[in-house]
Amino acid sequence: MDRHLSAVQLARLLRVPPGARPYYEALAGAVRALVLDGRLPVGVRLPPERLLAAEMGVSRTTVTAAYDRLREQGYLESRQGSGSRAALPDPAALGADNPWAAPDGDGLLPLHTAAPAATPVLSRAIEEAGRDYHRYTLGMGYHPAGLPALREAVARRYGERGLPTRPEQIFVTAGAQHALHLLLFLLAAPGDPVLLDSPTFPHAIDSARLRGTRLVPVGMPEDGWHIDLVAAAMRQSEARVAYVIPDFHNPTGHLMSRDDRAALTAAARRSGTTLIADETWAETEIDGEVPPPLASFDRTVISIGSASKLWWGGLRVGWVRGTAALAGRLAALRASVDIATSVLEQLVVARLFEQVEQARQERRRALDASRATLTAALREEFPQWSFRVPSGGGSLWVRLGSSGATDVAAAAAERGVRLAPGPWFGVDGTLENYLRIPFTQPPQVLREAVRRIAASSVPYGYRPGQPLTPAL
Repeated sequence: MDRHLSAVQLARLLRVPPGARPYYEALAGAVRALVLDGRLPVGVRLPPERLLAAEMGVSRTTVTAAYDRLREQGYLESRQGSGSRAALPDPAALGADNPWAAPDGDGLLPLHTAAPAATPVLSRAIEEAGRDYHRYTLGMGYHPAGLPALREAVARRYGERGLPTRPEQIFVTAGAQHALHLLLFLLAAPGDPVLLDSPTFPHAIDSARLRGTRLVPVGMPEDGWHIDLVAAAMRQSEARVAYVIPDFHNPTGHLMSRDDRAALTAAARRSGTTLIADETWAETEIDGEVPPPLASFDRTVISIGSASKLWWGGLRVGWVRGTAALAGRLAALRASVDIATSVLEQLVVARLFEQVEQARQERRRALDASRATLTAALREEFPQWSFRVPSGGGSLWVRLGSSGATDVAAAAAERGVRLAPGPWFGVDGTLENYLRIPFTQPPQVLREAVRRIAASSVPYGYRPGQPLTPAL
């Protein structure tokens, strides 16, 4: 039976804040909220635009713009001859609002991404690399497995962290995301089960979906990993690959203990699952110490690293640590993608490794100051929100209580702040009650951002100390 709502019925459900501007955005937000809380069931046909416009006393152009907005966001599906129906978006498809496609410096405060500014030691490393660059211009410039100088530097750093490594075990990539993409295409076939935490890094979900694998999410409780749950999921799903972030997990900030690392690698051995450990945040501790790399507990673990968090995201250099044979297979695979990583950027990162401790100290001081500013500002403006303070990494995983993260993010964007709502980090569109808020920006930027987020809640009836909930 075809289910539909008349214009009168839908208008009665909608609660658009008086004076909202632009009105079509507020109207689209009101419809979206009805879908998210279940009052507008998925699949129900909405009234034609002209009828809803007449019922609400607005122009048809306004309703058309609102419907278009909902289609862009995935909350409305339209087919010729069958009208427009309520829908839920693919949680990995961000549509026209995809923040990763937004230009740098578009005027919005970028709290959707946990990307620190460049380290002060970068300029000198670039100058030194520039002086050495001419030595490499006599050759072809292709180093599919990576520049020898950088492979040696990465291997040496693993040794300093307690994991003896030979340069042949290092494969250099164009960032950690590139590394994960290549590994999934090498290790998992379409339809193979791939295990991930929920929540997890959004682009890991993207890569697994692009490969056509079957995603196996394992929920992460508030206190971190429950290894028995992860082990059961690996065993029951027969996962070929498991992607984990043991060092200051993105987005929750959890740091996996030594005992849990031993237990996780033992469980993976029993189930025949290959562990990929994303160590992108491993060098960003603020308090305490980080346990040895996950591969220290089992030589079959594959590690991913990156220059982005310790030094700068604009350096598109990452690496894989595995066996020498794995490095050779990856070099053959990447020939169909990009052949090799930029020589100049590899030289810069090799130079940066010579000053790694100085960079770690500088990053620790900056993150510590920003973390303190953000936690204090959130506690003052939003006492009803809750979060744990991580001992490192770059973000807070904030529980909003009765608020909806998608609506909070939409309201904040109108005040010039980009936020990352929880569903971005989930496989199945859940986590609507969470925001990831990074502390990688300078303190003054974070104070201003929190002030704007608080101000953005006024149209929804917010007052300090009260839940930030749309009045719908």
